[in-house]
Amino acid sequence: MAGAAAAQTRQSVSSPAPASTPNASPTLNLADLEQRLRETRAIGIFTKLSLKNQVDDLLNAFRELYRGPDKHPSAELRQRYDLLLLKVLTLLQDGDPPLAAAISSSREAIWSILADPDKFRKNLKGP
Repeated sequence: MAGAAAAQTRQSVSSPAPASTPNASPTLNLADLEQRLRETRAIGIFTKLSLKNQVDDLLNAFRELYRGPDKHPSAELRQRYDLLLLKVLTLLQDGDPPLAAAISSSREAIWSILADPDKFRKNLKGP
């Protein structure tokens, strides 16, 4: 019964999925991801602040990378990204499974934005 309720919640929160993948989560854009992380009750305020600082540090590392001559993210940046996403998914898995699923399905799409200097500039304004 709980599984059916969770599936119902997932479907009502996300946009309709194609008939062949009824449990698929839509890909989140960065603005939606930020908004949903702010709104979730699965993560406490102090943890959200800590995560925001870690995200800001990672984004600043990308900004620094794109100021230099080499525009290709290092394996270290990918590892930092993966570890941060894993941390977020761990925090959400029990308290907000629909958001955890949406983030998980958006993992590569988000990385493609971060790893491309042009997409990064278009999607992430600021210093």
